[in-house]
Amino acid sequence: MKKLLTTIFALTAAVAVNAAVITVTIDGTRYQTVTGFGAADCDGAMCPYANDTEPVKLLYGAESAVGLNIMRMEISPNFKGNITAADVGWDTPYDWYGSVPCVKEARKRGAIIFGTPWSPPGEYKTNGMAAGGKSEEQGKQRGELRRDCYEKFFPWLNGFLKYMKAAGAPVDAVSVQNEPDWWVSYSGCLYTPEQQLELVKNYAHELDRETYHVRLISAEPLGFDPRYSDMLMNDTTARKQIDIVAGHIYGHPPLGDLKKAAVLAEQYGKEIWMTEHSSTDNIGNRLPNWHEQLLFAEELNECMLAGCTGYVYWYMRAHWAFVGTGESKYGSGNVKNKLLPRAYVMSHFAKNVTGSTRLGTTSTMPIGTERPFEYSAYIKGDSLIVMAIDTTKNAVDLKLKLPYKVKSGIHILSTGNTAQELLQKSDITIEEPVDELIVPVPARSLNTYVFKIDEGSAAIKEQSLTQKATPKTYYDLHGRRLDVPKGICIERAANGVSRKVYVNE
Repeated sequence: MKKLLTTIFALTAAVAVNAAVITVTIDGTRYQTVTGFGAADCDGAMCPYANDTEPVKLLYGAESAVGLNIMRMEISPNFKGNITAADVGWDTPYDWYGSVPCVKEARKRGAIIFGTPWSPPGEYKTNGMAAGGKSEEQGKQRGELRRDCYEKFFPWLNGFLKYMKAAGAPVDAVSVQNEPDWWVSYSGCLYTPEQQLELVKNYAHELDRETYHVRLISAEPLGFDPRYSDMLMNDTTARKQIDIVAGHIYGHPPLGDLKKAAVLAEQYGKEIWMTEHSSTDNIGNRLPNWHEQLLFAEELNECMLAGCTGYVYWYMRAHWAFVGTGESKYGSGNVKNKLLPRAYVMSHFAKNVTGSTRLGTTSTMPIGTERPFEYSAYIKGDSLIVMAIDTTKNAVDLKLKLPYKVKSGIHILSTGNTAQELLQKSDITIEEPVDELIVPVPARSLNTYVFKIDEGSAAIKEQSLTQKATPKTYYDLHGRRLDVPKGICIERAANGVSRKVYVNE
């Protein structure tokens, strides 16, 4: 981990001279509680890391520099090589061993693990192959799950869950399908929204929740097409089977379709996860510049504003991701199994926003100074967290109007890709508790302000604040979601911790 640059400054001295002032008002309205941030256990062209667990050690857990806590893995439809039952304790014809070492390492660090099928087994599909069938070589055969095999799909997932549990790498959730709306030549399977509804409504009860304590994630459309999740949410039977609504944001900014899909999901108390995207992966033979890192920060921020409770990046290890690959063509900074600047950008959110609840915000800018400026705010315990991102060349001052009085604070600042610029940390000195203050926003910067709420502030103890999304969800002893918990049930907190409770009827 790069050494933190620590300085202490008086609040008044930090304010820029003659800078424009942007006013952000944070109100008491509470929105989603954020489960966390993560990445996929994939390297290169979809290969899992197998016994190379260094990226996981660098990225996961509270003691890491980054603080990721969600890991995505593929549920492979392909037949295995030479892995036998002796390796994992239970045999299977499928190639599921590759992610086991990294899943074990991530679980040690408290990570939530979920599996996504890129395709069901080829023998279950209309084209007879795991591939999507788009290429000429594959005969342009569109691969879909055969209707006579719908009843086999969830038992196949149960087989995967049994395998992972026997291997000492249990999984917390499984998805219906990766990108059901994207016809591909690699592993893939097409579902219309109607087909997904039929599969979930009529067959998802076969998922063995009781044995594996697993949650079900909706299919993950390429651009978070809300038709997929809305159809599930509008059906009473299907809605009870789905715990997490998921999707990707390729070609669709977060405040578009993702935000639309979140409306019904939030209404029914479901989590909303963005489960795959790679920012600036098309930059060629170089590492991302600082402006591109700020665009990634804006993507994280916009996903939170759209209602996400979980954000999962694509690869852990790539020159445009979090951990270096060692390939010299991308530059001297691309050192294998060393953290890249993007990891520290992610750490602003993963370290501070995980476990928090987003608060409502509004802003005003001086006339004539409209600018690309993004922000969001959160509460976590006795901490009030404000994120601010400015991609322009001019510094501004941020006037904060807070719902609680604060007595101290820390400013975490990133202004460039170098070690000296990436993670600067300064104390914010406040002489007496205040609910209005001004903080600096340097040019082209990512800022996290973490304020300590004054214990004497009555506001933090109020129970009348609007709560848009409950931080806890409840399940029966078979793992089915309960809209109205009664009797003995499983209570799951936003941080993924579950416990058995009794709820009075």
